[in-house]
Amino acid sequence: MRDQGTRVEEQHTHAVPIDSTDVGLPAEEFKAAFRTHPAGVALITADAGDGPVAMTATSVISVSATPPLLAFAASELSSSTPALRRAETLVVHLLSADQLDLAVLGATSGVDRFADAGAWSRLPTGEPYFQAVRAWIRGRVVEQIEAGGSTLFVVRALESDAPAAGSVEADAAAARPLVYHNRTWHELGSRSRLR
Repeated sequence: MRDQGTRVEEQHTHAVPIDSTDVGLPAEEFKAAFRTHPAGVALITADAGDGPVAMTATSVISVSATPPLLAFAASELSSSTPALRRAETLVVHLLSADQLDLAVLGATSGVDRFADAGAWSRLPTGEPYFQAVRAWIRGRVVEQIEAGGSTLFVVRALESDAPAAGSVEADAAAARPLVYHNRTWHELGSRSRLR
């Protein structure tokens, strides 16, 4: 597979079959454990050709710097998941506390997430994005993995707009990253720093 003239190494996956006799941890206990684990908040946007979609995600992770890969999970219950599955590219907005309204918007069912025409635009490449965010990454979906009731998307980063590493704007005191913990929204700041 080629992407903009760059050779991508062949991917090897090792699927371990799920033992149907292994019941596993009950869902409520599993969710209770993860409620104790804070996660950064992102808004994912895409347009597969039939209009823009957006969803809030707390599952975004950096996978690799070379090649630049990130991943996130989208629940089958999300109305945005079918469009994300068809989209070739998407935008991951890394939200700060100033964008709590976007996080809530992307997590609310049954609303037009693009009703405020002044809040969003399209990148020159066509993807919808919200202009007020401090950092975003545009990427190409390179793999989709069905996992339980979700799809895990692996995305190769193509372009970003973010504060420079080490800049004052990238520090938590200025950036005020948005975090989700135990069903509530929080922000990181200068008082949250331990070292």
